[in-house]
Amino acid sequence: QPQLAVSGGGSVQAGGSLRLSCVISGLTYRPYCMGWFRQAPGNWREGVATVDVDGITSFERSVKGRFTISQDTAKNTLYLQMNDLKPEDTAMYYCAAGGRSLEIESYTYWGQGTQVTVSS
Repeated sequence: QPQLAVSGGGSVQAGGSLRLSCVISGLTYRPYCMGWFRQAPGNWREGVATVDVDGITSFERSVKGRFTISQDTAKNTLYLQMNDLKPEDTAMYYCAAGGRSLEIESYTYWGQGTQVTVSS
């Protein structure tokens, strides 16, 4: 079964940085798109950032300019570099593959979440 192993979450002060990693295994093909999503308590899950096989990226409006998504295809690893973190970034972050852009319902494979907490 395909698996997505996520790591890198934690607690930081506002203005700090974190880098999330997602190692994808068990796939016999390269997914067209991979991305990061998040969900805060009481809120709907939302797309954060995605990247496709051509390196084209998409970002949620509030994180644009602060977050960077990248991938190491040789290592089947997806990264999310989060800079200038804000309290409103606090959420459970999820890695997903096989979808399109920031459309949550289009993704086929999901990993376990990692908690990101940003304090004022």
